[in-house]
Amino acid sequence: MKKVWNHQGIFEKFEANRNEELAGPMTAYMKGHFPFLGIKSPLRKQLLKEQFAECALPEPGQLFNEVWKLYNLPEREYQYSAFALIEKMKKHLTTEDFPALLQLIETKSWWDSVDSIAPHFAGRIVKLDRDYGEKIMLEWSLSNNMWTNRSAILHQLKFKQETDTDLLFEIIKQHSSSGEFFIQKAIGWALREYAKTNPDCVKSFVDRHHLKPLSKREALKHFK
Repeated sequence: MKKVWNHQGIFEKFEANRNEELAGPMTAYMKGHFPFLGIKSPLRKQLLKEQFAECALPEPGQLFNEVWKLYNLPEREYQYSAFALIEKMKKHLTTEDFPALLQLIETKSWWDSVDSIAPHFAGRIVKLDRDYGEKIMLEWSLSNNMWTNRSAILHQLKFKQETDTDLLFEIIKQHSSSGEFFIQKAIGWALREYAKTNPDCVKSFVDRHHLKPLSKREALKHFK
């Protein structure tokens, strides 16, 4: 029988595998924004696999309480473990969880956290109620937080044939003149990914609208 969920198990496993020699370069890779324990991805995933095998998942209503116990710990691996817990319980996500995801997006923000949340979790919720989801994504797009804007741009990244092109292009147009590197990259990435499904549509959009050189280059990367 599995133990009751306790985030302390992750803490103990991670602390036992702290590696200061690796932590320095990992922190440097993230431009010094976050401290690291020095646990590389394969080992981190193995330790989390052990945790999930040992412990029952928390009750759905307690998910974000448990997520924040991990997310508030200083080292970046704990934020990654919080995302792993959401991933395990993503079938329980509902439109009521948009505010919780937004809080995560705007806390300890960087490309790695935003790019985990936006396409994998926010996008999943949008599919549950497209009308309401579109309303929320347009609100995120108009936020004064750049990372929330990036999330709105990227939330349909994995939608393929289910992509709402009107919404995708509307959000992109709202940010096409942005000087922010991470916004320009997100625009290019979103268009490049959708081009795998509908290249003619993307090419036409890029030809008809002014995009920053970085966005355009990224969008057309796989075109001959």
